[in-house]
Amino acid sequence: MIEQYLLSWLVPALWLLASSYAVFTLLLLLFWSKIKTPAHLPGEHTATISVVIPVRNEAANIVLLLQDLVSQTFPNERFQVLVMNDNSTDETAALVEEFARQNRLDIQLINLPDTPTTSPKKRAIETAISNATGSLIVTTDGDCRVEPDWLNAIATCHASINTKLISSPVTFSPANSLTDHLQIVEFSSLIGSGASAIEAGFPSLCNGANLAYEKQAFLDVGGYDGVRHIASGDDEFLMHKIAARFPGSVHFLKDQRAIVSTQPHYRWTDFFRQRKRWASKWKHYQTATPLVLALYVFSCNLSVILAGSFWAFGMLETTSLLGILALKNIPEWLFLGSVLRFLGKPRSIVFIPITQIIYPFYVCFFGLAAQKPTYNWKGRKLV
Repeated sequence: MIEQYLLSWLVPALWLLASSYAVFTLLLLLFWSKIKTPAHLPGEHTATISVVIPVRNEAANIVLLLQDLVSQTFPNERFQVLVMNDNSTDETAALVEEFARQNRLDIQLINLPDTPTTSPKKRAIETAISNATGSLIVTTDGDCRVEPDWLNAIATCHASINTKLISSPVTFSPANSLTDHLQIVEFSSLIGSGASAIEAGFPSLCNGANLAYEKQAFLDVGGYDGVRHIASGDDEFLMHKIAARFPGSVHFLKDQRAIVSTQPHYRWTDFFRQRKRWASKWKHYQTATPLVLALYVFSCNLSVILAGSFWAFGMLETTSLLGILALKNIPEWLFLGSVLRFLGKPRSIVFIPITQIIYPFYVCFFGLAAQKPTYNWKGRKLV
């Protein structure tokens, strides 16, 4: 009797969630397709840029990124590079100093104080902005690689669109193993959904590995005031504040020249710590849209697990299970395929079904794991 009562409202609820998720994903695809690449305006953008790179123990990667910056088509005299060394214990600082001596590009190494802080990355960025001469702040990470037209694409977008903050695409390279492809697919869902939400007028997700904003806009919203105590969120919390203060001023740069790439994780512990750090932000959101979105995505993925469980125990018909899975997975496949083609990762499209099997468990696991307030990141315990 109790079982029949539960099924009488649980099964319709599962169908409702699956149907709503299908509509939601198709809307993401619609808004993604509406994003246009800004027209190239040679010589018309006049912004000066400060590239901010917070680093800690990036000796294996930082020189490659600096070489990419030296090769930028954006005029060298109109941008500076601020490498914010957060007490690295390897050769990061020495490598940056040596590279700066050998190149004409304005590269400055700024060593941060060895004092406790709840948010090392926010401290690094705030310190950099106080030293920045550029009108436009562009942030990336020490383990990233950028294309020669990266800064030109960002400057063109800033000049052609009335924007205070520009979110740009990030992906993983190389893509050799199964886990590489699965991470590329999973990350493309974040990039695509964040871009679509921005296009729809509800900025929710972005990535600090490829973010640009006006220095004055950062100062106008008080920087990280109110969220400085939270370890993560140097990107999304700032975007939410700028979007609230300057409605319609946040844009996604859908330009392949602006794609930033980084390496996928090769160790489960590194992957776990990063995803837990990302997931830990949702409960601190001060605007409704990203919070509601996080809870909705969690509920939809939990519903897939529940549907599979009901089917396994004979409480849900096979046709119902297949219908629910089709409503979730077919629109998702279309959306992710479009994003992956833009990111230059068409080979990863065939791995979407595998990701779709894993993803519901992944979302629910990290949604619950993030409730534990502490995590380790780059040798530090953060809250």
